Order: sequence, then C-alpha cells, then structure tokens
Amino acid sequence: MNFGLKECAKAHPLIVAHRGQAGGNIPCNTLASYETALKQGADMIEIDISRTADGKLVIFHPGMEPVHLYCNRRIPNMTWDEVKQLRYVNYDNVPTQFGIVTFDELLEQFKGRCYINVDKFWGCPEDIYRTLKHHDVLDQVLVKSALSEKVLKVLEELAPELPFMPIVQESHPMHEELMKRNVNYIGAEVLFKKDDSYLATEEFIEGMHKDGKLVWVNSIIYAHTAQLSGGHSDDTALTYSMEYGWGWLADRGYDFIQTDWTMMLVQFLKETGRYYRK
Repeated sequence: MNFGLKECAKAHPLIVAHRGQAGGNIPCNTLASYETALKQGADMIEIDISRTADGKLVIFHPGMEPVHLYCNRRIPNMTWDEVKQLRYVNYDNVPTQFGIVTFDELLEQFKGRCYINVDKFWGCPEDIYRTLKHHDVLDQVLVKSALSEKVLKVLEELAPELPFMPIVQESHPMHEELMKRNVNYIGAEVLFKKDDSYLATEEFIEGMHKDGKLVWVNSIIYAHTAQLSGGHSDDTALTYSMEYGWGWLADRGYDFIQTDWTMMLVQFLKETGRYYRK
C-alpha cells in the first residue's frame, strides 16, 4: 500500500474507525476490532495509548478501566505483567478472550496495511515517536493533540516530520502560525456544536484546502449532550436521516470522517455517489 494522506483524500473522504469496529463479543481497541474495521472499509484506525507503571505502551483508552475491563485499578499504576493478565469484557460485562495488546504488537500487525491515527499523543509524545520510528511506520501515521506549547516543542525538536493535526474547537486562530512552525502540520480536527460555526463553513474548509491542509470531522458521539459536529452524527444518521447525519458532512468537503459505524457509512457514501471525488 502506498501512503500519502493528501493524495488519498483527493480520491475519497478517508473513513476513520473509532477504536476499531466493536460489537457483540469483540471489544474496542483490540486487534480483532481493528481487523474488523479494515474488513468493513476503514482507511484509518484510531488508537488510544496508555503507559504501564514500568513504561510499556499499550493500546487502551486512559481512564476506561472500569468500563472495558471491569477493573478499578488504573493501567498507569500496574506493571505490564499485571496488565497482560486482564481481559476485556463485552457489553454484558462478561470477560472475553481478548486482552490488552502493546503498541509494538499493533504496529507490527498493521504495518503497511492502513493509516493509523494515534490519539492521546500528548500523554507520552517522546515514547510514542520513538516507537513509531523503531517500527518504520511514520509514513502511515497521523498524530493528533490539543494545541499546547509542550506538544509543539516536542514535535519541532524531536519529530518535525511526523504528520500532525491539532484538535480545535469553534475556531482555529493558530493556522497561520502553525504553517510557519517547524512541524508537519497537515490539517486540523474540528469540533463544533452548531452548523453556523466557522469550522462548519465551506469558507473555512476551502481556505484550508487552498493552503494545502486537510480537515477532520467526527460523526461519533461520546455523549449526546456534547455534539462534536453540529448534530450531524452517527446517531442522527441511523435514527433520523443518513442525508442529515452523514450526507451533510460529506457535502461540506471534509477529508476525514471518524465513525463508529464503518461499513454503513462507506455503503451510504458509495450508494449516494459521494465516496469517489471527481
């Protein structure tokens, strides 16, 4: 597989599988969930990283131990020997056969196969970068983080070639500055509550494209009271209208759509003629 985010985004919107494709007895953030996402048409898998007490990077969403592991201890307070004994639970809180995998394992399994979005990059950026470089996967990785001088300093001094997207809400005042910094700034993840947000306008998206930048939008829902894309979401797509939920986002021209319903989103885009860009 040849990697090049900007070229791929010209062909079609890139579909990002949020924590893989979970369901039934297959929990999120497992190798099985990521393999399932690729089978359903995902271009990119989104991963979360935690670090054990003895420094091992593992694939797990920080703070979700009680939910996904039915465990009241936190991974940062456990050694890798302890963590690898844990098992994910399914929707009925029944233990599954799936355990937590290391960052190294995931990178080796998906090397050369798909794009990988490393969320929670700000937690341990130096360790993440060194691991990515060790596995020689920099060309297929995208890291995201809220903007902070700490993260920008690490990127400039340690990893200026690493594809980076800041996470911005309602506005993006640092766009011009980021283009001047020694970072591989390829675009932005946008969060907005209402349709009239500047980040939801064609003017903003076209301006980003004119400057050679990509724009990421989320159709996922963490909590129904905290809309990430003005109500155009997986929820509204599946319970109200796919045109309103997913069609609106595709028509705006976003380059990435992160979803929890990979196959259905891909199918909708193809059936409505929105998947391939002219």
